[in-house]
Amino acid sequence: MSKVYTNPSSYSKIQIIRYSEVRMNIHNILIAGEYQREFETLFPNRKQRKFRFLPVEEIKEQDLDWADAYVGFKPCPNFQLSKLKWVHSFNAGVNNYLDLPGWKENQVILTRTICSFGERISEYCLSFILKDLQHHSQFQNQQQRKKWIQSTPKMLKDITIMIFGTGAIGQEVARTFTHFGSTVIGISESGKQKDSFHQIVPIGSASSLIGEVDWIISTLPLTQNTNKLFTEEYFSRMKSVGFINVGRGATVDEKALIGALDSGNIHTAILDVVEVEPLPEHSTLWQRKEVVITPHISAVTELNEAIDCFAQTLHALETNQPLPNQVNFDKGY
Repeated sequence: MSKVYTNPSSYSKIQIIRYSEVRMNIHNILIAGEYQREFETLFPNRKQRKFRFLPVEEIKEQDLDWADAYVGFKPCPNFQLSKLKWVHSFNAGVNNYLDLPGWKENQVILTRTICSFGERISEYCLSFILKDLQHHSQFQNQQQRKKWIQSTPKMLKDITIMIFGTGAIGQEVARTFTHFGSTVIGISESGKQKDSFHQIVPIGSASSLIGEVDWIISTLPLTQNTNKLFTEEYFSRMKSVGFINVGRGATVDEKALIGALDSGNIHTAILDVVEVEPLPEHSTLWQRKEVVITPHISAVTELNEAIDCFAQTLHALETNQPLPNQVNFDKGY
């Protein structure tokens, strides 16, 4: 059985930023999903408040009138911010909520789930980069042809990795590769230095360094500034790099990506996210030998972790403690 923690110190790996100083009383909590059994097991203190569990499609206006807080993977069809104090997303990404207008006007707090996403994504990226460095595909092909041809694997300590996005997930990915001796460059809006990166530069300076790296990993959220960030101009500066996208598909111009694969600027593309999900059957990405498509599974939300994070966030809200997972509406994450 998972334990529900109410000590915000468990967020110690995450940079804590206080965006608001609000003590909030939450009495009525609307859960968009039939998760009553899970809440009974994982959130034993729930009897102190009133919960209502409903499938997202069955939530009515009177349910929103009743609720102080809305919790779930996505907003219901008749979602109305004016009726709520707090919204908590079971996902790390919140662009489906941010697409709705009126957050600042209605002074609604939006928080997101932070759990083992960074560790999961780190292992996902590590698995594909090691496969490449250790020549797995080459040796498998040689085995099928009964060929004994030696080729020396490369080592993690000899490669340079550029990570777009230096938030909680990007920092965890950086920590993993730094541990193995890789040189790790971070790209962020501010260029502010953080642990586990050898260097962090602003997005505007990234293009000047792209030609020096072996792998690029994007953990970027989708915002106005990151939409179609990876353009033909970016890809043209790459020199036979591996590209991994575990952030959001719409940060990449897919036509430009295909062009970079054709030219050899990208030798391998690992895409856990794409602009349209599921990836349409007519997409040429399916047939590319140098492309790996995974169905958005690099950081699947485990419900027990999502409920745990919700419990911690509720405690922090009601005791006026910092919210490391509060969404900054100006930044979009």
